[in-house]
Amino acid sequence: MNATIIKDVRLNTPLIHHLTNNVVINFTANGLLSFGAAPIMAKAEEEASDMASISDGVLINIGTLTSDDLRAMISAGKAANENGVPVVLDPVGVAATPFRTKAIKQILEEVHPTVIKGNAGELAFLVDIPWQTKGVESVGEGDVEEIAKKVAETYQTTAVLTGKTDIISTVETTFTNNTGHPLLAKVTGAGCLLGSTITACLTTNAKVEEQALTAVEFYGLAAEFAASHKEVRASGTFLPHFVDALSMEPDSLKGVK
Repeated sequence: MNATIIKDVRLNTPLIHHLTNNVVINFTANGLLSFGAAPIMAKAEEEASDMASISDGVLINIGTLTSDDLRAMISAGKAANENGVPVVLDPVGVAATPFRTKAIKQILEEVHPTVIKGNAGELAFLVDIPWQTKGVESVGEGDVEEIAKKVAETYQTTAVLTGKTDIISTVETTFTNNTGHPLLAKVTGAGCLLGSTITACLTTNAKVEEQALTAVEFYGLAAEFAASHKEVRASGTFLPHFVDALSMEPDSLKGVK
């Protein structure tokens, strides 16, 4: 982890344009504010490109995708590419329906993401590797490093594959991360907020793989720290402690399991 990346985010309070799913908007906004960046949720097609152009990062998450959302996402993504603004793409449930599959294909034809983040099933689907999924969940098993590497190579991007062990892969390098806690899987939007956190870290001057690894490792440490509180019994009591932990210094979170 590069703590300077987190320090820079908090010093500069980057504006992160979210085109994300309706289920997680409030949680994502509060979590990102705690981390130190500034969220804005703007999905209207009429303003998507303008908002992306003035933002420091753009997150595209297809969790509750509509046709109107898709047009706005492509508009925002193209504007971000044109203005050198980093883009994170979260292909939530891409294998679940033909509509989602077609939408992600269209996005990837018109927008170049800086990072593609998803679970093993989602990323495997993007590169035609057989993998079992259930709705938006990944339930299969296999070589996750192979999947991440192939996504990075195919789309010339950085792949962040989330799971028990997270994989961060570029065309040239691959890293793993083992921080985290099982309660994250019991919180709606935990992966979506991770995408937001990654986007914020991409606004700094470090290498993209270092930015992504720092975001993922810090996020996992925050979850471990939150779960360590004696009053935490399940996801309901975990959640407020987790949002609090996202505001802490990295060194304060270490050493807790």
